[in-house]
Amino acid sequence: MITNEAVRLFTQTNAFLRTVSRQYDDQFARTGAKIGNTLRIRLPNDYLVGTGPAITPQGTNEQNTTLTVATQKHVPVSFGTAEKTMSLDDFSERILAPAVNRLAAAVAGDLMTLADSSATLVMNTAGGNLASPIPQTWLRAGAYLDQNLAPRMDRQIILDPITQANTVGTLAGLFNPQQKISGQYETGLITKDTLGFDWMYDQTTKIHTVGTFSAGTVNGAGQTGNTLVVNAITGTLNKGDIITIAGVNAINRLTGQTQGELRQFVVTANVASGATSIPIYPAIVPAPAAYNTVTASPANSAAISLVATAGSSYRQNLAFYPEAFTLATADLEMPTAGVVQAARAEFDGVSLRMIEAYDVMNDALITRMDILYGFAAIRPEWACVVADVV
Repeated sequence: MITNEAVRLFTQTNAFLRTVSRQYDDQFARTGAKIGNTLRIRLPNDYLVGTGPAITPQGTNEQNTTLTVATQKHVPVSFGTAEKTMSLDDFSERILAPAVNRLAAAVAGDLMTLADSSATLVMNTAGGNLASPIPQTWLRAGAYLDQNLAPRMDRQIILDPITQANTVGTLAGLFNPQQKISGQYETGLITKDTLGFDWMYDQTTKIHTVGTFSAGTVNGAGQTGNTLVVNAITGTLNKGDIITIAGVNAINRLTGQTQGELRQFVVTANVASGATSIPIYPAIVPAPAAYNTVTASPANSAAISLVATAGSSYRQNLAFYPEAFTLATADLEMPTAGVVQAARAEFDGVSLRMIEAYDVMNDALITRMDILYGFAAIRPEWACVVADVV
């Protein structure tokens, strides 16, 4: 009962954990999962739109990617027999909830690093300087998700608490239903069905610091793929920085026409000053082609630019569709020796294990709660960072 309650609390404690895609592979339930094992993660299907009466049938081949379950976190607690005699509700409130909250926050802190994988960045620049988001900023984030074919339903926004405070006031003057305005005034929170998103705040959001990049150009025309070959760059790029390339526009993948603005690429690993290649996402795939992303490959000597100001910092609020990110958990081994009792439970895509052992030296019962997990950005283009001032 305690383990079932713990895993239920875990899935409801943290806003980001609650909203991302969660997957659990039961193949490990029979044999046990060990650090380094992998899970199969389903990728969303993608199709091309054709024109005219003639067709070329496209097979529906379910795509999978492997995700390494490489992180184990735990919370060790000690409690006596008196606590165990309490009702489950009392025990959950006094002992279990604080422990689960800490564990969930630690996992969410890891998961929130996936913000650095998000493929687009939206900012409100007032007078050329970064300012807090306004309604148009959030609407533009939704437009970027539309352009990248993210489904409309169940879109989420995870706010830094400071951004939450900055944003509530900016929505008061909109033509919102009276009930929504009243609720925002009374609670200081934005909740559901506002500007096309469900809103939640989370203390595990990150602050991103942009690299010192100041100049760089493409080395060689016609490039494709996830590595951009460049002439030696000046300054550094940090993982999560967003760049554009002159002349490389985003494409409407349904019509094959330009979106009318430069394609944004996220830098997927730190890049040192003087480097001659930049790892990026999405891949450069010029039309016409499956999974096309841009109107054309970059020209030789095309200029590379940062979207945000070099050296600046901003709060990484996230607007996303849940399947942009995935948290995957697997079952840990259940020991049979040296324990008083043990239990393992799975709920809503999360597996937790609890083990109780007797400490003969101190005449105490020691309980540990463990989770084995991995995480990945499955569709980074279905997420958009909305920057706020620090």
